[in-house]
Order: sequence, then C-alpha cells, then structure tokens
Amino acid sequence: MKKIILSVIILLITTALSAQKKVNFSEEFKKENQGKYKVEVNEVKELLIIMMSITDYGLGNDDMFEQKGDYYQRVLTHFKPYKDEPIIKIIDSLLQKSPLNYIFFSGNAQSYSFKNNILIPSAIYLLPADKVGGEEIKENPIKTYKKEIEDFAIKSKFHDFYKSEEPFYEYIISNYKKYADIGKQWTWLEKNFEAKVNGYIIYTSALINGLNYTGGYKNNDFHLIEMVLPTIDKKENRSEKESEAFNTRGMFTEIDHNYVGTPSEKHKSKINKALKDREKWVNTTTYGTKYYYDGVRSSI
Repeated sequence: MKKIILSVIILLITTALSAQKKVNFSEEFKKENQGKYKVEVNEVKELLIIMMSITDYGLGNDDMFEQKGDYYQRVLTHFKPYKDEPIIKIIDSLLQKSPLNYIFFSGNAQSYSFKNNILIPSAIYLLPADKVGGEEIKENPIKTYKKEIEDFAIKSKFHDFYKSEEPFYEYIISNYKKYADIGKQWTWLEKNFEAKVNGYIIYTSALINGLNYTGGYKNNDFHLIEMVLPTIDKKENRSEKESEAFNTRGMFTEIDHNYVGTPSEKHKSKINKALKDREKWVNTTTYGTKYYYDGVRSSI
C-alpha cells in the first residue's frame, strides 16, 4: 500500500490560547477525573475512523490506518460494501484535500455521543480540535455532517458492529493498563517539569497506525491531557517487563510534549533563533515537515 503520511503530527491545543472555547469542565467532571487516567475506544471516534478507513484515500494509506490484523478484516467485511455512500465520498474528498481533516473529524468525536441513533452534543467538549499544523476550522465537521453520519451509522448497522466488538475493545483497554503504565510516566514528568496535569485520557483504536497526536485543555482550573494512540504492541517473544518498556517508549513520545512545551514556549525566541536556518535541521522535502513550521514546533 502507498504510504501517504510518513510522520507523526502533533496537536497542541489549549483553551487559554483560543478565543473560541473548546471545552467546558464542570465541577462534576473535575471531581470524576481528578488524578485519574482512562483508556477508551470511543464509539463516535471509532465510527469516524472506520468511515475514513474505507474511503479511497484510507484504503490506499497503510501508514494512517492499521491494515493488518483480524479487526481490520472484520471492518472491511462489514463496512466496505458501503464505501460508495455519499458521505464516504465527501470524507474522501476532504482527506484528499488535506490529511489534517483526519484530526478535525476524529479529534472532535468526543463532542458528540449517540442516543437512540441520534448524535447528541456534549456539554463538556465543544470544539476540541480546531487548530493543527497551521490550519484552522470554525465549525465542527460532525455538526456539519451530523445527519449524514447518523444515516450512515443506521444503514451500515454500525451500532450492532460496535456492540459485537465490545469484548475486543475491553481486551485493548486491559492491555493498556497491563503493558503501558501511564502512572509511572505521569509521576516522573511532574517531578521533573513545572507543568501540572489533573487528568489524562487515551483514545485508542485498532485502526490507528502512524498518525498519533496529543492535546491539552485548560478550563475552570483543570488541566486535561488527551492522547490518540494505536493499540498496545504486544509481541509473543517479549516478557511483560519488555512489553511495558517498549510500549512506554511509544507513549512517552506523545506524553512528554505536554511538559517540554512549557519551557519551550518560555524560551521561544531563543529556540527559533538557534534553529533559524531550518533546512540545516529539517529535511523540508519530507512529507509532513510543514506542520512543524518553526523551531519550537520542531523541538518539542
């Protein structure tokens, strides 16, 4: 398969820097999430990733979408017959225009949830992903295509598929808890950096491959970090400790951005001056480097 995305795109978002409110953390939400982290295969996010994976763009991109394994084959068997639906064609055209639309769709998935086949807007997540890689959106694409997404979910019997896969999703979540201890990383980072985080959430899917990203939200004296990551890489010839080490390394490449970013922003002018001759540090002909558009973005 053709590799279209060759680099990890980092999404750094914070409500404090945006005129448009991204999140609205209630006191109840803060109480439920303080000092905790959770791993989730989000229903709406999974639907949108599936929809993107069966576009022509997605079918030809084994770097963005994991195309190995039984789950991918089950997805193709169930959903590929619907790849010519109008909404899939629309999403394909958007991905062809810019791969960042992957993030604008999947990154805003938590702003809606299903209730009786209807997408209901969240009171907590308003527009979580509105800026990335120098591109910005003003309206949530899920709101724009709400009816079409609802109709696709019904026609394709997505809810039946999601329910039938719940044991597999629980297995994915249990592997995260067993083989990638975020708590150890969290403790070490807060001991060595000034940034403090109140809670974490990891969104994962067996369809995620090379495009991972992290984001941060600050609202109502609460700092939440989210990470969008592939499933745990568990190889049979590795011990549990070896598996934890390998998977901790993969997660750490995302989690550390939320801590290194603070001192980097503080010394932004010095970093950009030191890295002003960008072509000495970055191969600008490599796809994806344009999203790391200055010294700070290249260094964190």
